Amino acid sequence: MKKALFVIDAQEVSFGENHAEFFQYDKGLLSVINQVIDDNKDNLVIYIRNLMKKNLINKFAPFHAYDGSKEAELAQGLHIVSDNVFDKYVGDAFSNKQLDEFLKKNNVDEIEIIGADGGGCVPLTAMGARKAGYTVTVNAKAVGTMMKAKAEKYNTKLKEMGVKFI
Repeated sequence: MKKALFVIDAQEVSFGENHAEFFQYDKGLLSVINQVIDDNKDNLVIYIRNLMKKNLINKFAPFHAYDGSKEAELAQGLHIVSDNVFDKYVGDAFSNKQLDEFLKKNNVDEIEIIGADGGGCVPLTAMGARKAGYTVTVNAKAVGTMMKAKAEKYNTKLKEMGVKFI
C-alpha cells in the first residue's frame, strides 16, 4: 500500500496572519497540521489549493482566493515538503482530473486527509476519493471545521462509505 497525505486548503486566505474574517479556525490548528505533515515524511504529501474564478458571483463572496493572489498561496508557516500542488475550483479535489492521474502514476491506494474545512472541502474530497476507489482516512485532529452541523452530516455519510476517522 502506498499512502498520500492530502493537505486541503491550507492557504493564506484561511490560515494566514491576515486571513479572511470568515475563517475562524483554532489558532493551534496549523501546528497540528504541520505535525501530521512531519509524521508523513515517508509518504507522498500533496497540497490542494482552493481557487475562485473571477466572476460576478465571487466578487461578492466574504473572501477571495484568485490564482496569483497572496490569499491563494499556501499559508506562511505551513511545512512545505513537496512541490505536489493541485488546484481546484470546487470542494472535491478530484474535480481536478490530473490529481487522480498523478495518484495512479505513483501507485497510491490510500489517502489521509487533513486541512480545511470539515464541513465542506475535506468531506467532499474524501467522498471523491472513495468514489475513485481509494482507501480514505480523515485525521480529525488536523481538520478545521466551522460548519459543525454540516460536518456531522457529512461524517455520517463518510462512515457509511467506509471512510475511517482517526
